[in-house]
Amino acid sequence: MSDEPENWASKAIKWVVVGLGVFMLLSIFGVFGTQEARQTIPYTEFKTMIEAGRIGDVAFRGDRIEGHLNDGTAAPGGQRPTAFVTYLPPAGNEELLAALEKQGIKIQSLPVSDGGSWLGSLLPWLLIMVFWFYIWRRMMGGGLPGGLGRGAGDILRGQVQPIEKAKVPTVRFADVAGQENAKREVSEPLEFLRDPEKYQRLGAEVPHGILLQGPPGTGKTLMARALAGEAGVPFFHMSASEFIEMFVGVGASRVRNLFDEAKKNAPSIVFIDELDSVGRVRGTGIGGGHDEREQTLNQILAEMDGFEGHEAVVVLAATNRPDVLDPALLRPGRFDRHVTLELPDLKGRQAILEVHCRKVPLAPEVDLERVAAATPGFSGADLKNLVNEAAMAAARENLSAVEPRHFEEMRDRIIMGAVRTLAIHDEERHRLAVHESGHTAVAYFTPGADPLHKVTIIPRGRSLGGTHQLPEIERHTLSEEYLKARLSVILAGRAAEQVFLGSVSSGADEDIRMATQIARSMVGRWGMSDEVGPVDVRESDEHPFLGREIAQPRQFSEETAAAADRAVREYLVDAEAEAIRMIETNKAKIERLISDLEERETLDRNEIAVCLGPKEVTAGNGGSAGRSGKSDESETRH
Repeated sequence: MSDEPENWASKAIKWVVVGLGVFMLLSIFGVFGTQEARQTIPYTEFKTMIEAGRIGDVAFRGDRIEGHLNDGTAAPGGQRPTAFVTYLPPAGNEELLAALEKQGIKIQSLPVSDGGSWLGSLLPWLLIMVFWFYIWRRMMGGGLPGGLGRGAGDILRGQVQPIEKAKVPTVRFADVAGQENAKREVSEPLEFLRDPEKYQRLGAEVPHGILLQGPPGTGKTLMARALAGEAGVPFFHMSASEFIEMFVGVGASRVRNLFDEAKKNAPSIVFIDELDSVGRVRGTGIGGGHDEREQTLNQILAEMDGFEGHEAVVVLAATNRPDVLDPALLRPGRFDRHVTLELPDLKGRQAILEVHCRKVPLAPEVDLERVAAATPGFSGADLKNLVNEAAMAAARENLSAVEPRHFEEMRDRIIMGAVRTLAIHDEERHRLAVHESGHTAVAYFTPGADPLHKVTIIPRGRSLGGTHQLPEIERHTLSEEYLKARLSVILAGRAAEQVFLGSVSSGADEDIRMATQIARSMVGRWGMSDEVGPVDVRESDEHPFLGREIAQPRQFSEETAAAADRAVREYLVDAEAEAIRMIETNKAKIERLISDLEERETLDRNEIAVCLGPKEVTAGNGGSAGRSGKSDESETRH
């Protein structure tokens, strides 16, 4: 806020205070200045004057008696006022009223506190005046003195600040690693922004809308900044949630202001982050905030349609939920180009690590390719965090370079949480070792299962231990055989408790949840059950206020749902039975693994291989029949 509005506001408040002070003084003198001078007399003298007939009238005000003499003589005290005042004693004045009536004296009864009543009636008006002055200042000038609050003008204008040519984003495409396909798609409007006349001469129009979609942390905002940096054009960045304020219509006004500024500074780029917060399907939701969101969305649609062919303004938007966007946003002429930023593969993760390690001194033995292989499923933001955590760990040890163990320790910390100091008695510790050894052994002996990385019974985060597997390849489809092997590994901890201890525990809670989720996907999403067949029987797990519809009816019958439940249970029972069979077959080897795990607490893949010995070929679970699925991630069994 500038000094001029602040000084003006300070002066205005001073004048208001002065005016109120003058008003109060005038009110005081108006009430008390015209009152008569009254002589205070003793109560006994007052009674004597009643008997003498010298009292003209009296007025009772609580225990105070005011009155006038009727003969013009001086009241006791030597002065000659005709007005007097006296006070009733606590008791003994029962005959006073009768004595006054006997003398024919005029009697009145007045309120107890008439003199200060003006302040009680004035105070509410003062509060109302102060309140409206506060609201008026917020509406007109941008807050109170000292910069407190923002005015409606500021709210309507938003926080859109044009970036000068010399202040374009410094990010370039070279800083965006692991998203080569997305960079190629996004860079198409680049030449148009650099030289719009070249295309306008041939009647070509700039593609105005590009939607960046993908999981969180994949670099959508970074990609938008890199495009503006490569083109050297102003970059206008606002989150879609910033369009919504407490005033109705503010969102639409902010949208107009944003696009007006972008057109004035064309060629330019407008980036709207988290588009799904205002761009959801219209017609759902409850409340005024929802209506304001729809008005904002309508204004965005109108602005997208209002571009002239010669206006070199590119609008980029980012979302994690393209499935809930209003179809009107995605039609040609608006956000018709969709660029997907996926989680990076092995080469992409290595490239991202190289970018973030530019300024981080690494020990010679650090192999970023190996670090990338150990972090499947990590996004670009996760990898940046991994590098930063590893550097901080090395700094805490006063080292001059980051070592491989720092990446390993921080990876485990990110996945499972920090190491906890927890007192575990021997019986429970033995059960943990049995549980984790079950996961490890079944993963080791099952064909088609992902290779082991390590097993530990050290408490971390919310878990008491874990078995880590690292896939050798990046999977984009998941076969039924692979999923069955995964189910057996997940349920192997519970199976080991049954075999070695004769009972199960609550430690399999998360295992059962994960196994059930996979089995339901196999049946309801991927059609792998012969009984149910290729039918989509999944239940919507979407919150009604976060998705398209408030009510989503089931699209299948109760008989189909019952068949799906039977198929899910069959998958889980078969997987547990296979795990039990494999554990009983290799019981002696697993007992040695349990003993070593209790002793060392953590075993890597080489130590696991020494304990379990050579792999024996069992009933095959390997296969290559592809089913549509999701990219594979590192697995951790608790």
